[in-house]
Amino acid sequence: MTAAVRVPLTLGRGIATFSVFVVGYITANLIPLMIIAMVEDLGVTQTVAGAVLTGSLLATALVCLATTRWAAGRSRHLLGRVSLVVMAAGFGVAALVHSAPIACAAIIVGGIGAGGAVAVGGAALAALNNPNRVSGINGLVNRTAVTGVLALIPILGLHMTNAFGIVAVLALATVFTITWLPSAPAVDEGDDEPSAAHTRTPLPQGVTDKKLAVAGFSLLVLFAIWAIGEDSLWAVSGIMGAEHASLTEQQMGLALSLSTAGGIAAALVLTALGSRLGRTVPTAVLLGLGAALKLGSCLAADSTTYLVLIIAWNTVYAAAFIYVVAIAAALDPSGRWSAPLLGTYLVGSAFAPLFGTLVTGAIGYVAFGFVLAGISLALLVPIVWIARLSTRTEQASASPGQDPAARYTTSVVV
Repeated sequence: MTAAVRVPLTLGRGIATFSVFVVGYITANLIPLMIIAMVEDLGVTQTVAGAVLTGSLLATALVCLATTRWAAGRSRHLLGRVSLVVMAAGFGVAALVHSAPIACAAIIVGGIGAGGAVAVGGAALAALNNPNRVSGINGLVNRTAVTGVLALIPILGLHMTNAFGIVAVLALATVFTITWLPSAPAVDEGDDEPSAAHTRTPLPQGVTDKKLAVAGFSLLVLFAIWAIGEDSLWAVSGIMGAEHASLTEQQMGLALSLSTAGGIAAALVLTALGSRLGRTVPTAVLLGLGAALKLGSCLAADSTTYLVLIIAWNTVYAAAFIYVVAIAAALDPSGRWSAPLLGTYLVGSAFAPLFGTLVTGAIGYVAFGFVLAGISLALLVPIVWIARLSTRTEQASASPGQDPAARYTTSVVV
């Protein structure tokens, strides 16, 4: 068996990896603007527009999960090119053809292409040294790019041509960067793809393939559950703020913009820290703090307190998200677990609005806060255990000639 190793982050590898990841995931961030464009240009109702975009996101999630094998193997570059071309074609048709049936079908096709792109981007992240720093940079690039696109579309005009055309152009441009993607780890002669039956990485003492597989699958499931808790609060944050904390529309707009800024700040800090704090302690702290902030947001009865808590929660959420991506990337440099990670997140995210509205409608906002805090605290112990394991597997897959311990001499590794 050929040992899998990670490679250094270079300009070309960074451009390709971060670009394909960001472009594949960008639709989820543009949904509010896309819904408005569909209603105005296609003449569909908000319900229909929401259903189509939900279908597109579910297609992204399912395709991401289905293509993990190829994204983590020799077909990574081919899958990336094909996925981005399909994504560009789907959203390009939606931008140019304003017939509701054709545009809606094209949006689903675009979501299918996005799924392969997300899988490729997630897998490529795992091939790079220092998953903490790489995940931080990826989060920074993602937040910055989304902020720019969210600002650009209204300036150009909130229409199908702009809302979907910009995404199509970005997808097509990213095709030309795929050649710079880090390749998947070498496989045994006669093997076409990495097998789910064994790992390509040298394993730390006391860690078996079975234990690593349990950790990987568990992280995927836990991340989906975490997505339901986080995104369900976001889904009801507007109406909860208005009804429970007397939040105005202007204040909610301020919360959205400052939350984005908080996410960028969190990514900057984590990028600068790299591996200095390890992953275990920061992940535990962030999940615990996130639980407290979610509970506090649901208990807040005045607009100022609610505003501050929502912004703080979003900042902590962004940091926790980055750490979970780093954990998945560190478990296996082939991207076996980081490739499907966003797919599982999108599955959980798709059910979050329903969960949030049903629970708040049934038991109220205060009890909803305790439910969300309980979810975070229940997930804390298993995710922290997986974080500890990821540190050991990362050290075992250090590049040849690189002392695995050298990167941790200033780190808190537990």
